[in-house]
Amino acid sequence: MLRSLRIENLVLIRDAELELATGLNAITGETGAGKTILAQAIGLLLGARGDAAFVGPDSADAYVEAELDLPEGLLEEEGFEALAELRPQDEEGLVLARRIFGDGRTRAYAWGRSAAREDVAAAAERLIAMSGQFEQRRLARLGYQLDVLDAFAGDEQLGRRAQLRHAWRELAAARRGWESLQRDAAAAEARLTELRALVEDTEGWEPEHEGSLRAERERLRHLTELLEGAGAAAEAIAPEDGEGAAGLAASAERALAGVEQLAPELARAGDELRDVELRLRETATALRSFLASLEADPGRLEQIEAELDRIAETKRRFACASFEELLARAGEARAELAALEEGADPATAAKEAVAAAETRVQALASDLARARRAVAEPFAEAVAAELHGIGMGEGEFRAELRERELGQSGADEVAFLIKPNAGLPFAPVAETASGGELSRIALAIAAVGGGATMVFDEIDAGIGGQTAHAVAETLARLAQRAQVITITHLPQIASRAERHFRVEKVPGDTTHTRIETLPEGERRNELERMLGGREFLSTIQ
Repeated sequence: MLRSLRIENLVLIRDAELELATGLNAITGETGAGKTILAQAIGLLLGARGDAAFVGPDSADAYVEAELDLPEGLLEEEGFEALAELRPQDEEGLVLARRIFGDGRTRAYAWGRSAAREDVAAAAERLIAMSGQFEQRRLARLGYQLDVLDAFAGDEQLGRRAQLRHAWRELAAARRGWESLQRDAAAAEARLTELRALVEDTEGWEPEHEGSLRAERERLRHLTELLEGAGAAAEAIAPEDGEGAAGLAASAERALAGVEQLAPELARAGDELRDVELRLRETATALRSFLASLEADPGRLEQIEAELDRIAETKRRFACASFEELLARAGEARAELAALEEGADPATAAKEAVAAAETRVQALASDLARARRAVAEPFAEAVAAELHGIGMGEGEFRAELRERELGQSGADEVAFLIKPNAGLPFAPVAETASGGELSRIALAIAAVGGGATMVFDEIDAGIGGQTAHAVAETLARLAQRAQVITITHLPQIASRAERHFRVEKVPGDTTHTRIETLPEGERRNELERMLGGREFLSTIQ
């Protein structure tokens, strides 16, 4: 999801930070208040061209920044290598930004580091789906259509996609190895050097090594809190001077010992007090042992940081996306070196590795294709029903599967086709509609297949009445499985939002636009304004 959107000096917005909710977010305001500036801000992240006119009055530049969740495996996909290099260690989210200077020049950033505009736009487009020109481009992208169909097929299908991506990388590595052996003997020797270096650099590393180091580092980073907490607990139980909880339990037990013979029913209480004292003293001993271990090696944190840096450098050196992949590669290198020592032919082994990788890729691609054929028609029927429900005619829709060259997503492509009016042929969705209609088509597809954060700026264009209610209902259902942000003038839609933002102009020497999150009471006032205001509502009988 899109967690936050920060805007500085963009047209009339001086400074705004929107903390967005999961589910449905509505942005409303009077016509001309500046709602479209929000769409411009997101458009810049999606790669829109900058313009000097975007920079607000009396400002040197404008800035837009978005903080997003980073899906697992996204940066491992083809085309995201440059962004993956910029990712800070231990960073779990994705921060993308654009800056527009007063002369119209722009710069793009990922995690605050300078990045190519195309790379930032590609990542944003995978995570944010926006109406308008970007929606047309996205709906025309066959890769997006395949992603939606696979998402509709379910988690098992998405798992196959992940397995195929991994198998595709293994095939590429096997082919590189084979090609390097084919080129010349020097390349073969270089490969042997790399294999030996990989084995040597990972010697002694176990699967849990990196994870345990990270856990220990986290513990040492909070050393002061641990020392204070464990020390206070040990002192309360069994202090060096005076009586703690253990001593008090012992005193209580001694007090009962002299009277247990007079009242045998007190024997159980005495036994329990003796047991409590013993366990308290054992706990105090364990706490002091823990405290001693924390103080045992003050240089341990530096050692851990150095070892984690060595692991990160080794992963970068051998182009491995994870510690698990690095260890797997090291295991393969050991096996290959062992085979060479036994007299195996490197060229034969490399050829066999390519053949095995190709077989696995083909098998996974076949599994993906079978699942896609099974769900294509049910998916199309579900989208057609959604289209009909939101006022898009008869809503005739198809998901047409075709074969293509084998790649990391399989050997299929899917085209989404729609029949806009009776008597017309089916045509690609991106070529048959524009504006609000295209947004509603995208809404119907997303309501069935899920997808990225959805931003709608034109979905309420030209609709009202029952259709407006149907669109609001569909948006609310979509928001149960994906984040939705809609800029709207319809109270039917705004009333369903989990979070409501109001955009309004603030007059002054320099007019500017303010964006604020509405609490429940003010939200009711805004919905009332959208319905025509109190005076208008009072005229309705």
